[in-house]
Formats: sequence, structure tokens, C-alpha cells
Amino acid sequence: MIYVAVAVLFVLAVVAVLAALRRRQSNAAIGMLSRETRKRDRSAQTLRSEAPPTGREIEKAAAEARSARVPATTRDAAPPVPYVPPDPETIGVSRRQFFNRTIVMLMSLSLSSFGVAVIAFLWPQGSGGFGSKIRVGLVSDVLADIRNNSGFLYKPDGRMWLTEYPNGAIEKAAVTYSPSELAGMTAGQQLGLDAGIVALYQKCPHLGCRVPECVTSQWFECPCHGSRYNQVGEKRSGPAPRGMDRFATEVTVDGSLIVDTGTVIQGPPIGTNTTGQEAEGAACIGQATGDH
Repeated sequence: MIYVAVAVLFVLAVVAVLAALRRRQSNAAIGMLSRETRKRDRSAQTLRSEAPPTGREIEKAAAEARSARVPATTRDAAPPVPYVPPDPETIGVSRRQFFNRTIVMLMSLSLSSFGVAVIAFLWPQGSGGFGSKIRVGLVSDVLADIRNNSGFLYKPDGRMWLTEYPNGAIEKAAVTYSPSELAGMTAGQQLGLDAGIVALYQKCPHLGCRVPECVTSQWFECPCHGSRYNQVGEKRSGPAPRGMDRFATEVTVDGSLIVDTGTVIQGPPIGTNTTGQEAEGAACIGQATGDH
């Protein structure tokens, strides 16, 4: 094994020495042209009959070509345009300022549009409907409609209930209600009729549910949480904090009832019972959970 290893090392050494000598000869080699090659180069130069033009010759040829051209006819010059200096503010607007101004403008436009929409939504309608004054009709006709509808007349355009208010309870009502409410309630006495009219807002003052009538009990009964009110909207039981809210009313010279649905008056406090009306029949919903 030792002899084999020595032989391999010797062969490798010889190969390395030969490669180094060949590399050295390549680096030290100097190229030399033979006599025949130099002779062919001289003959090739003699074949070039003309040398390339010099720079002066090129410039001279270009000048002669320009002088040979026919000058073009010139048109009459237009009058000079007056100078308008640019706006310094426009020139000075940077990209950041442009984007900032654009954002501010868009935000202002959005807020303005939102404000106009809110005002349009909240503004009372002058052409009739909820939020405006509604001419319901002659008090005598309204009383007849109430009685034809089992004691309760609903007006969807005003979101209101219209019921009778007995003349015998006017004295108690004068102590509890405001003049704008009493205008419709005392219309019976003023016009020589047997009852006046009260205009009630349809929403329950507890959580805003629409309160329907109950024909059997002749009361209003809220289906959401069981609050109950007598025929003129005074609270009798349930979790509501007060009686049903009502609208301001007025009676014209010709005996017409006008209800201002844009003026909502807070309902009477708990314990108010000017008419003394008790339930006249079975309730339409389960018994209320008691006074709160």
C-alpha cells in the first residue's frame, strides 16, 4: 500500500510541474509577425486609393450645401400676446398642499350635504301630514266619525287618535291641561255639542310602541309591555311613566278642528283621572304588571 501511495504522489507531482511550465511559457510568449504577413499588410494599404475626408473638408461641403439652398419665404409675424403674470399662489402650491385642500373641500361638501339632509328631515312639512297643522274637519263631523268607529278615530296622516272628551270633566281638566290642549277638549261647550275632542299621539311614552284601541274595554292598551290608558289617554296601569302624549289643538270660527302635530305636549302625570272612566269590558291584552 505504501508503494502505491508513493507512486500516486509522484504522478501528481509530475502533472503539477508540467502544468506550471506550460502556464509560464504562455505568459512569457511574445507574438511575432512573419515576413509574409507584413508584406500582405503593406499591399492591403496600397489598395486604399483614397484616404477618408478630413474635418475641414466636411465642414466646407456642408457650408456650400447651405448656401445653395433657396431661402424660404417668411410670413408676417403675429402681434405679440400680452404677458399675463402667473398667480403666485398657484405656482407655490405643493403636492401636499393640493391633497390637503382637496381633502378639506371633500369633507366640507360631505358635512354640508349631511346637514342639509338632516334639516330637510326635521323641518316640519308645510303641505300637510305629520309635523304640520292638520285641518281634521268640523267638530260635529269628527264626533260622529268617532262614534261610528266604536269610540276611537285614527288619523294615519297625523299619527294620532281622536276621542271624545265629556263636557262634565272640563272643570277638572282646566286644572291639569294647558290651554292648547283645552281648546279641543272644550269645543263641545263652545259649539253647543255634548262633548269635545282630545288628540292623542299614537306612541306609548314607555318605549315608543304604537298603542292600539281596545273596543271591549274602551281603553288604550299597549301590546309591548301592558301599559293601559283610559279613553282620553290618562294612564291607569303598567310601566309607562305618564299618560299618552297629546297634540295642541284649536277650533276655528266655523267650528273646524285643527291639530298641530308639530307640537307634542307631554302626557299627564301618573294618578290623573279627570273623567273617572273605568274599563267597560274585557281587556284585549293580559293584565298589566301594576303601577310604576
